[in-house]
Amino acid sequence: MTQQVLPIEVTVQDYQPTMSIRTRSSVEKLPEVIGPAYERILSYLAEMDITPTGPPFVAYYGMDLQDLDVGFPVEDLLPGEGDLCPGEIEKSTVVSFMHKGPYEGLHEVYSAMATFLEEKGLQAKGVSYEVYYNGPNDVQSSEELLTKILLPVYDKTLE
Repeated sequence: MTQQVLPIEVTVQDYQPTMSIRTRSSVEKLPEVIGPAYERILSYLAEMDITPTGPPFVAYYGMDLQDLDVGFPVEDLLPGEGDLCPGEIEKSTVVSFMHKGPYEGLHEVYSAMATFLEEKGLQAKGVSYEVYYNGPNDVQSSEELLTKILLPVYDKTLE
């Protein structure tokens, strides 16, 4: 059951440099891909004595959830290495929602956000970000998981 923490809202996401790994994965294998990717990125950042500036994220390109970037925000663009790629989250108007509860409930959030977009006459850009404020190893129950979903939308005032 999805627990609403904050209402769906429209805000501006500031420009954010990132370090990430671009990959493809089936939905079923996401946990096997995301965890090791985070560990690899954190190890690389530690070698350069750099700390992420915020919680980890996954950027999904398209609704099939198979084309993704797994990463962390960082202070400045950094050099890449192999599949570790510097990137950015561009400044954008976003529709956002903070979800509290199991990851299995995220489909309900995406459905509610799609309805919100339609009602407000907004068009999504085709990428969605899930920002993970904690993970299964950080909480006693999956009901305590906090995931913020950001859907960048077209906004002529920023383009």
